[in-house]
Amino acid sequence: MPAALTITHPSDNAVTVSRSFDAPADLVFASHSQPQLVQRWQLGPPGWSMPICEIDLRVGGTYRYIWRSDADASEFGFTGRYREIVVPSRIVHTEGMIGTPGEAVVTTTFEERGGRTTLTLTMSFDSQEVRDQVLLTGMTDGMAQSYDRLDALLAERVA
Repeated sequence: MPAALTITHPSDNAVTVSRSFDAPADLVFASHSQPQLVQRWQLGPPGWSMPICEIDLRVGGTYRYIWRSDADASEFGFTGRYREIVVPSRIVHTEGMIGTPGEAVVTTTFEERGGRTTLTLTMSFDSQEVRDQVLLTGMTDGMAQSYDRLDALLAERVA
């Protein structure tokens, strides 16, 4: 049974998502920083693929993710810049949807205890209104589905 996704609002303009995985922090971190692994789990709802996943994992480096609908080939994507990287415990980066103004600051931590890792991701937006609009997109439902796929990927790698 997959672990539950915990969602909190630590401030008016932020959302925090936490999820535990039965894998060491270095594997969970790698699954967030190696394109060939990210493309296997970070897909959102069924019927979407991630044909473009570019990651330049260094402070000042950028990333670009493009998702494509299998049904109609429509696309959307995100891009950002890395601000802080502490392998295998922390990544801080910006995140903006391609073609729309504004960006969030995302802090992801990977805390390991006894071979189990808790991932905590905090997204800080420009305002409460922006945060609430993003939450209305179903973002956390997509994250829950993606993290369930990550669970399966990590189980393969741990085995």
